[in-house]
Amino acid sequence: MKRSIFSIAFLAMATGVFAQEGRIKFSEYDLPNGLHVILHQDHTTPIVSVSVMYHVGSKNEDPKRTGFAHFFEHLLFEGTDNINRGEYMKLVQSNGGVLNAHTTNDITYYFEELPSNQLELGLWMESERMLHAKVDSTGIETQREVVKEEKKQSYDNRPYGQIIKSVFENAYTTYPYKWTPIGSDEYINLAKYSEFMDFYKKFYVPDNAVLVVAGDFDADQAKAWIEKYFATIPKGTQAIPRPDTKEPAQTRERKVNFYDESINLPAVIYAYHIPAMGEDDYYAISLLNQLLSQGESSRFQKQLVDKDEIALQASAFNMGLEAPGLAIMLGIANMGISAEELDKGMNREIEKVKSSGVSAKEFEKLQNQAENDLILENSRISGIAENMASNYTYFRNTNLVNTELERYQKVTAEDLKRVANKYFTKENRTVVYYLPKK
Repeated sequence: MKRSIFSIAFLAMATGVFAQEGRIKFSEYDLPNGLHVILHQDHTTPIVSVSVMYHVGSKNEDPKRTGFAHFFEHLLFEGTDNINRGEYMKLVQSNGGVLNAHTTNDITYYFEELPSNQLELGLWMESERMLHAKVDSTGIETQREVVKEEKKQSYDNRPYGQIIKSVFENAYTTYPYKWTPIGSDEYINLAKYSEFMDFYKKFYVPDNAVLVVAGDFDADQAKAWIEKYFATIPKGTQAIPRPDTKEPAQTRERKVNFYDESINLPAVIYAYHIPAMGEDDYYAISLLNQLLSQGESSRFQKQLVDKDEIALQASAFNMGLEAPGLAIMLGIANMGISAEELDKGMNREIEKVKSSGVSAKEFEKLQNQAENDLILENSRISGIAENMASNYTYFRNTNLVNTELERYQKVTAEDLKRVANKYFTKENRTVVYYLPKK
């Protein structure tokens, strides 16, 4: 779910580009209850971002209760003991702010962006969410229907809406990335009130969270309010369950057909197993995917779309995950082109990289693209806040926000050819033919 409420004036400020001079400065500390706090001051514009990242995603769910993490993202907008039902979002709106949330396989992230004189409001609201959320039968029944409707509109009845589901359920056999965050209607319907409350008490605790305050604020005042609203929240009393399994190495190509009655053109998807985020080869594979699909001069665009005209569009990207993830390549066939023909064309481009590597000119462009992308991510207060929260949650290293570019700069042109041959093999991939049902 993504919720966004804003005033036009505030949006203009919030989306402005912030000039970043040198390294991003921040301070961080822990409260006695285990909450990790990160502060980043930027007085360029009078706005402040308050965000909390909880280290819980779909991979932490019971396989017979998938969809819980995403369901809670919805449920925790219902209100709290001190915020009436339906008023949570109105409070932010009436004070000129925006708010949003999202759930992945690994985390759940909430944030508000507010005028800087409303910092206390944002901190109070996030502390309320952590301690006093309305986890009751009324909210649960309301959100059951909301989540089911979202699943229908965004996944079940949307053209190509089942692509990620079809990939993950076939690429993973053991690790709990087998299901996607949207989960199952059936399991949400079966769940009892006690199960929802147990999930909340287990995962929505300060020692499983990172609080980030970024933007225009006074550090001493912010610390005082953080102490006031968060320090008294009790530590979790249950062990946080983490997956203790590993996905076994894939040794043969998997090929599956998936049928979707809402599409007319077939698609072909490759999914290659790759290292987790933060590994050296992960950065090389990211650049390799840029080579294949980023921009009008990318390999897929020039060959498959423009020259051969067998693809309407084609892309390649990493699904960056805390555990080993996937590099995904996706092509949608042009009119009259079969999945088999598109498959052969995509495979030819991959084999070219494996045999010939990349030119010096291409490699220079890839490095420039990576630098531009990172600068763009950190050009907004909200982007900096989320990057710092992610870096601490995944790696316990907030300063990666300043050193990420160095990881890309360490990659060589030879590394791209090497990782293509190491990971982009038929034995290491799942191929999905995503076909019109009719």
